[in-house]
Amino acid sequence: MIRVMLADDQALLRVSLSALLNTEPGMRVVGAAENGAEAIDLAADLRPDVVLMDVRMPGTNGIDATRKITEDPSIRVVILTSFDLDEYVFAGLRAGASGFLLKDSPPEDLLTAIRVVAAGEALLTPAATRRLIERFTATPPSPADRLPESTPSRKILATLTDRERDVLARVARGMSNAEIAADLVLATSTIKTHLTNLLAKTEARDRAQLVIFAYESGLTAAP
Repeated sequence: MIRVMLADDQALLRVSLSALLNTEPGMRVVGAAENGAEAIDLAADLRPDVVLMDVRMPGTNGIDATRKITEDPSIRVVILTSFDLDEYVFAGLRAGASGFLLKDSPPEDLLTAIRVVAAGEALLTPAATRRLIERFTATPPSPADRLPESTPSRKILATLTDRERDVLARVARGMSNAEIAADLVLATSTIKTHLTNLLAKTEARDRAQLVIFAYESGLTAAP
């Protein structure tokens, strides 16, 4: 059973989502919050598998709430918003969200998103994924964006093997496991092993977080 918590300041949407999810086999809404501060407290008490998080809420916003909630690695967050804006995608992922979905998405897409994220994978809309990869790989990080050499993330980058860096750089370009395997002339199983090691070393939750790590550590700026 996937335990879902809702966080949205619109009562009608909370009721509608609850009705949809509670009729879906294998899903149950365990709680609902109307603002970010309430979401933080409720998530700590209920420890749901997935939180559907609105961005614009009174008081503590959804990005700040996501950052606090995902301190518990067992809780996954899907940003659910009406605004398809890059700033929300990037901020949400940096805060620890595993997915991003528009509120006008078809119900089946929402159900799929919950299942994918609950299973430990990342999910973004195709358009958001494309823009994320394009922005992170086409624009070298500025000195302000790039992490200092002394930070844990830069130290972790220095511990990666050359092959792990090769794989990470291709993940940051949005390549699939099969594409990476073909490009590096390696077996797909070998790529999966490298990805498992990368996730462990970088403490990233999923591929989306690996893209963030590659960008902020400066790896994507390398030739």
